[in-house]
Amino acid sequence: MKQVNYIYEALNWASSFLKESGREENVAEIAIQYVLKMNRTELLTNLREEMKENEWKKFVHLIEAHIDGVPIQYLLGYEEFFGRRFFVNEDVLIPRPETEELVLGILERIEKRFPGSCKRLDCVDIGTGSGAIAVTLKLEYPNLHMTASDLSKRALVVAEKNATAHGAKVECVEGDLLQPFIGKRRFDIIVSNPPYIPLGDRESLSTIVKDHEPGLALFGGLDGLEFYRKIIAQLPLVMKEQALVGFEIGSGQGEEIKVLLLEQFPLAEVEVVNDINGKERMVFAYIC
Repeated sequence: MKQVNYIYEALNWASSFLKESGREENVAEIAIQYVLKMNRTELLTNLREEMKENEWKKFVHLIEAHIDGVPIQYLLGYEEFFGRRFFVNEDVLIPRPETEELVLGILERIEKRFPGSCKRLDCVDIGTGSGAIAVTLKLEYPNLHMTASDLSKRALVVAEKNATAHGAKVECVEGDLLQPFIGKRRFDIIVSNPPYIPLGDRESLSTIVKDHEPGLALFGGLDGLEFYRKIIAQLPLVMKEQALVGFEIGSGQGEEIKVLLLEQFPLAEVEVVNDINGKERMVFAYIC
């Protein structure tokens, strides 16, 4: 690959290459900011600056690796979530912007359901992965005693690294869903972004997702609801007398998950909430 001279030329080359390869063009800007250690404003101000040879080679490597299917977040080693940078690798799912809405929804409902609470609230994030939900909740609402669980030891290493990096006190527990807490702990708040993609949808996923992100964090059985059923069945064994529950869900799964919750808790207040794009994305339940 012949080196270009200027930053704007590198961006033009990468954007065209990405578009031709069916990848998102904005990856070019993300990658070049990383290589040049510039924010977006600095990048736009310096478009006519020359690129050094080592910067060009590093940039080309990132673009070519991404075109081959590696998520740009794994190549860079991080993703932004709720205005913070979280370490990620192939042991964890890459945090999505939609999940920020789940966090916001939990925070809003804490204020509503536990108004003016000065007491400690016990919260657990089930299937924490990178720890983005758990760490963010703890930082945004310090009165939470925050616990994060995951079946994967390797994922918990990432979660602990992120908690330490952000100075968030989060207890990480290895285990299958809520099983580690049955008979031992009870919670005011239970939140989870479990695997919810039906197995039959695997081939329709981008190769970037299905070939690199952990399947353990993606697929929720034949209909995508396997983990919701298990979690909801375990809830009575780990929740306090009053509890707030929040799930991220796949589009079109809201009513089925609402029914599962009401079958277990007939008096619960259950909401199915759309994300900013108008798609079903969250289910919240207040159980008392």
